[in-house]
Amino acid sequence: MDKAVLLVVDIQTVIMEEHPYNEVHFLEGVKKMISYARAKEMEVIYVRHNDGPGSSMEYGSRGWQIYSEIAPLETDRIFEKRYNSAFRQTGLKEYLDSKGIKKIYLVGLQTEYCIDATCKSAFEQEYEVIIPEGTNSTVDNQFMTGKQVYEYINFALWNNRFAKVIPLEEVLNQ
Repeated sequence: MDKAVLLVVDIQTVIMEEHPYNEVHFLEGVKKMISYARAKEMEVIYVRHNDGPGSSMEYGSRGWQIYSEIAPLETDRIFEKRYNSAFRQTGLKEYLDSKGIKKIYLVGLQTEYCIDATCKSAFEQEYEVIIPEGTNSTVDNQFMTGKQVYEYINFALWNNRFAKVIPLEEVLNQ
C-alpha cells in the first residue's frame, strides 16, 4: 500500500465564521478523517493561509488560527502558505517526498480556491489524490451558491480527472 497523509487545508477561524456550505456535516467529516488518519498511524498535516498584513487572515491574527474544533496536536506539522496551492513555496512537496508519500487525502476550505489549486498541483506532481465526499466546502459567491460550487468542482471537475472523489464512509472502511 502506498504511504499516505491527510492534508487539512485552511480550516481557519475567519472562514468558518462565514458558515460554509453544509458546515456541520463538513466539520463532522473532517473530524472523522482526522480520527481515521490517527487510528491508521497516518500523518495529519495542516496547512494555514496567511493573506498578509491588515487582512483577516494575517499571520498571528485570530482569523488566521486553525479552527479550534479541529486544532492540531502539538506534534502535527503545520505548513504556512501565501498562495492558493499548498505546494507553492511551502516545502510541502519536499517534505512529502522525504517521507515517501504517494497518496494524499485532501480536506479543507475553500473548494474553488485553495482546495482546487492544491488538488491540481498534487495531481501534477503525480500524487494520488483522494477527496472524501463532504470534507471540503466553501461559501456562496456572486455567481453560485456554496452547494453549487461544491458539487460542480467535486463531481464535474475533479472526480476521475485530478482526484478520486469517494464517499466518506467508503474511505473510513478501508
